[in-house]
Amino acid sequence: MQSKTNIFEVKELPTNEQEVISSLLSTEDLEIQRIVTLKPFEKPGIWYNQDKDEWVILLKGKAELEWEQGETIHLYAGDYIFIPAHKIHRIKRSGKDEICVWLAIHGNLK
Repeated sequence: MQSKTNIFEVKELPTNEQEVISSLLSTEDLEIQRIVTLKPFEKPGIWYNQDKDEWVILLKGKAELEWEQGETIHLYAGDYIFIPAHKIHRIKRSGKDEICVWLAIHGNLK
């Protein structure tokens, strides 16, 4: 019998300094992750420069993403975005008083 899991069931809560990343499905070419964050504000100098494309949807909460060039985008539950490989970015702020739940797909998505 198949077991089921709920994407919103959070057993390990993040601290203000971390993300809790769970791999939901992983193949040679694709990875699907659930990411749970609670980051009032990202520490200066911490950026993502990923080798693979990322498509991400914010399922719960609200957040701000910042690009290396200084542009900021606000995301609310249901918003999604495509981030090409090596597009330097970071989570500037998320889940000020609540956790954020993200679903991220990584791979060669173009």
